[in-house]
Amino acid sequence: MPLPDSEVKRELRHRRTIECTGYERDDGLWDIDGWLKDIKTYDFSNKDRGEVKAGEPLHGMGIRVTIDENMTIHNIVAVTDYSPFSICGNITTNFKKLEGLRIGRGFNKAVRELLGGVGGCTHLVDLLGPIATTAFQTLVAKRMGKLRRILASQDRSKPPPVLNTCHAWASDSAVVKREFPNFYSGE
Repeated sequence: MPLPDSEVKRELRHRRTIECTGYERDDGLWDIDGWLKDIKTYDFSNKDRGEVKAGEPLHGMGIRVTIDENMTIHNIVAVTDYSPFSICGNITTNFKKLEGLRIGRGFNKAVRELLGGVGGCTHLVDLLGPIATTAFQTLVAKRMGKLRRILASQDRSKPPPVLNTCHAWASDSAVVKREFPNFYSGE
């Protein structure tokens, strides 16, 4: 369902696109690539780049995160192709600080602690959120199969790890009632 039409006339001035893709590698690891692009619909002057033309990226940045099945980061590469300041790309090597972290609970907090403020780039840090969710979606079939095997073999008196992690997996949801009825808390 699309957003409703605006009731007020408006003019497009800025477009941000984020595209993330997930790849299974031949070596058993996974690559998650993310790209962020900001484009204005008008020309404007810029002290470092001269003039930025309408349709030319103001920001054009990417990150590749290489992870294993447990969502642990083995390698990370960040690049800045377009930025408003010539020094922006100098911070990309700082993203190596994320190697060894696991994408999961507490990941966003750890990212902000390591790369927040002057230790990183706001746009690249923001891109890590969509990359993390893309990682989960890329590995969902493998991870859900593994989760189902774990659940089948575990003590059924313990709740599944996905319980209460989002609206759909709330203990009183129709999904939990259907998938894990013994942990359903609704009426």
